[in-house]
Amino acid sequence: MFCPKCKSLLLPKNDGRKKKMVCMSCGYEELMKDGSTMTFNEKLKERKKIEVIEKKDEGSLPVTDISCEKCDNNKAYFWLLQTRSSDEPETKFYKCTECGHIWREYL
Repeated sequence: MFCPKCKSLLLPKNDGRKKKMVCMSCGYEELMKDGSTMTFNEKLKERKKIEVIEKKDEGSLPVTDISCEKCDNNKAYFWLLQTRSSDEPETKFYKCTECGHIWREYL
């Protein structure tokens, strides 16, 4: 059975006396009809939660000598990201250590 909202697989769950089919993605629940049975033999692995870090920790980023366009400071943090297809070089991002201005350089 599949979830009518998000189309994910519904999994059986015993909630006391009630038997339910529950969507692990969106939380949709559907009561099973009395007398209906279902066998589920596969064990699912528990998903690990992914932590999302909003703010970059500048203390762990390397610093290079480059002039900031806004404040003429000569130091900036930098990091590389693959922003285009994998057969093209990555993009180098800079963040000024003084004013926080961020700019990019395509390699």
